[in-house]
Amino acid sequence: MKFLKLCWLCLLWPLWAHAQSYPQRPIKLVVAYQAGGATDAFARIVAQKLAGFMGQPVVIENRAGGNSVIGTDFVAKAPADGYTLLLNPASHLTVPFFNKKMPYDAVKDFTPIIAAAYNNRCIVVHPSLPVQNLGEFIAYAKKNPGKLSYGVAASGSAQELAGDLLKYTTGIDMVPVPYKGGGPAMNDLLGGQIQVGIFVLADTLQHIKSGRLRALGIVEGRRSKAASEIPTVAQAGVPGFAIPDQWIGIFGPAGLPTAVTQRINAEMNKVLALSDVKAALENIGYETIGGSAPEFATMVMEDQKKYQKLSETIVLNVQ
Repeated sequence: MKFLKLCWLCLLWPLWAHAQSYPQRPIKLVVAYQAGGATDAFARIVAQKLAGFMGQPVVIENRAGGNSVIGTDFVAKAPADGYTLLLNPASHLTVPFFNKKMPYDAVKDFTPIIAAAYNNRCIVVHPSLPVQNLGEFIAYAKKNPGKLSYGVAASGSAQELAGDLLKYTTGIDMVPVPYKGGGPAMNDLLGGQIQVGIFVLADTLQHIKSGRLRALGIVEGRRSKAASEIPTVAQAGVPGFAIPDQWIGIFGPAGLPTAVTQRINAEMNKVLALSDVKAALENIGYETIGGSAPEFATMVMEDQKKYQKLSETIVLNVQ
């Protein structure tokens, strides 16, 4: 028996020793989208603060492409040592429902570390569109079937799923235009190349406040604290409409040592509690969450089931 215990200690020692000394070099925080979008903006607010708590630089690396698949797959296949992390929104779970051939499993191939913040998604239109609210928009869309194009940050994103749900529940016909990130999509909406967008508030809030865009409704079931004046889509005239809450979180590759997971989680909770970080995030529409790694893991599992149900009952009927 003592011999077996000794064997187990020998096997576990390298993992324990690694966790105790972690981190010893810079940490790579992968953003699977282009610079300038909502996820990138979040990363740039928290990375330097996290570096201060971790005692090592946290380097942001944008690996855009393949509707976030390229960057996400890079992390899935990285060593599970805590030096390559992924910052991803809830679209982490929806992209696989739109792609038959995925190089990774969105749940099994990752270690959830922390749910960092909520960032509501909003339906917005260019001011040139002759509508003032969601009811007028739906009526306009029905009179002009197939003539409206709505931009989303990526194909297979939760925003595109929200558009599918809106089409399914209201009977309108509009065409999704996927982009490689929220930044390029926002530029086209502001420039009038597309008339409608479904984006996270971090991409739209400043333009709503300035009047360059008009907000029609929040697609989740609750209003945003950052823009409480904007009604939900359900409140604006489509009863029962709601997409699961949009979160942004940090993941590691599957098999990340528990001690390393707990260290990153603890330091990120400290970052999210800082008043200047909260203010900066709230200014662009984020609402901090925090909490434990197991809590985030539960959230991921529950939301995957919700999105699976939506994809089966909505997407198949719309496309």
